[in-house]
Amino acid sequence: MDELTIKQAQTAVDQWIKTHGVRYFDEMTNLAVLMEEVGEVARIMARSYGEQSCKDSDKSKDLADEFADVLWVLMCLANQTGVDLTDAFHKNMQKKTLRDSERHKANIKLSTNNKNSINEKFT
Repeated sequence: MDELTIKQAQTAVDQWIKTHGVRYFDEMTNLAVLMEEVGEVARIMARSYGEQSCKDSDKSKDLADEFADVLWVLMCLANQTGVDLTDAFHKNMQKKTLRDSERHKANIKLSTNNKNSINEKFT
């Protein structure tokens, strides 16, 4: 499969909506749909990487597909609100780099020697 830029993906979502989807759902509906999709990711993560056990109905769920659903709806919302996610991503990376370039390295809680220290506080 060819690589896809964020801009190309936003355009592909927009074209699909206009060709197959009739129109975008309104922004508030898409926000609710986004929350639903994030919830589905959370459910898989809690059962696959957390302490919850899987139900039979959970075993067929595909994490990659659920991530893609989140990305799809996020791109719908970005298109609807005029946000260029490529530009937003670059600006966000710059903000994080300026703000956090040393902060995480200095955080004792993130040290590999202290990996379990946070969890120990709550047990």
